[in-house]
Amino acid sequence: MKNEIIIPSYSRNVYDHAVRMIGVKIVEVRQPSELESAFTDRTAMVYILGGQNDDGPLGTRAISAVAKRKNVPVIVDAAAEILTLNPNVHLERGATAVAYSGGKCIRGPQAAGLLLGEKAWLQAAWANSAPHHAIGRSMKVGKEEIMGMLAAVEMWVKRDHKAEWRQWESWLDTISTRVQKIDGVTAKVTQPNEGPSNRSPPLTINWQGAKLRISGSEAAKLLLDNEPRIVVSGTSGTRPASIASSVSIVPYMMMPGEEKILAERLHAVLSKPPKFPEPEPLSQAQPASVAGQWEVRLEFGRGSATHNIVLEQDGTRLVGTHHGEFRSGDLNGAVSGNTVRFRSAFRIEGQGLSYSFTGTADGEKMSGVVNLGEYGETTWTAQKHKYGTTNGRRG
Repeated sequence: MKNEIIIPSYSRNVYDHAVRMIGVKIVEVRQPSELESAFTDRTAMVYILGGQNDDGPLGTRAISAVAKRKNVPVIVDAAAEILTLNPNVHLERGATAVAYSGGKCIRGPQAAGLLLGEKAWLQAAWANSAPHHAIGRSMKVGKEEIMGMLAAVEMWVKRDHKAEWRQWESWLDTISTRVQKIDGVTAKVTQPNEGPSNRSPPLTINWQGAKLRISGSEAAKLLLDNEPRIVVSGTSGTRPASIASSVSIVPYMMMPGEEKILAERLHAVLSKPPKFPEPEPLSQAQPASVAGQWEVRLEFGRGSATHNIVLEQDGTRLVGTHHGEFRSGDLNGAVSGNTVRFRSAFRIEGQGLSYSFTGTADGEKMSGVVNLGEYGETTWTAQKHKYGTTNGRRG
């Protein structure tokens, strides 16, 4: 059975579960010297995530040359890229097929996409997809989305992309002009690096958080939590240590008229921010002793999980290891009196998981809240093991 998929290590990402979900084994290639031997009689396909690395030593051209000799198809995930035609950049490098999202640059339906490539392979994909009753049936695209996708592709070759870019820049200029009326605020549009992915000019708005009494993360949360809801593309600045702040705006998903709404909301948030509570100062009390091995229980909305954490303590500083259900990773943090904070992160396949623990130590027990990034927050409790305590600096 052909049940192995080759993926270069730089292409591992949160979306490669679309490959893994059918039960194949992922063969990860990290060095060019590993490429030839990665192909076996079980190799079904090569998956490459389009981006800055796909024209390097392990890029599409190099991999496709080997795959062609082995009669193995190469598919490039170009979901967020502009559509390149005559020639298509990925097919020109030797890929068998390239997949695009319908609802990003192409401006078609979100539930549709576009697959370009060698006819025989595309016919094989079609035979295993709707309206046929094979594995692709579960990812069925409706007739309405198909026609919408066709219209979007036809419009792609008619659109004035340069005029669209100028319009984006004019929107950013409107926002920039408005926010720079606030003393201490600067704004700058930068041109993105050459490349087909997520192509749009970003605007970065900078200020000193201490002067305006608001940080970048606080501004972003205000924009998100109030009406109209606004999502910025990036932030910097947190209270109290890293207070130099910024927010980034991209016009990629905006509609005409929204630039005026965004300009006014940003001006209001930065010129008249609400009062934010200052974080409590670090306790001058003796830090609690938390070194040792801990059994940690995470309570989710549905179900729970038991992890193990090893903490090594040097005064107020913490280092150690977080053992999850499937992976382990380093952690670091600090103790202030009885308040404990530490972070950890590790990867499971292409997915990165992060944990930010905050809690209170009480002898042999700890409890608090853990922030799981995009997966929200949950509570945690910990019980110290009676054995294996570790004191002092980690070697």
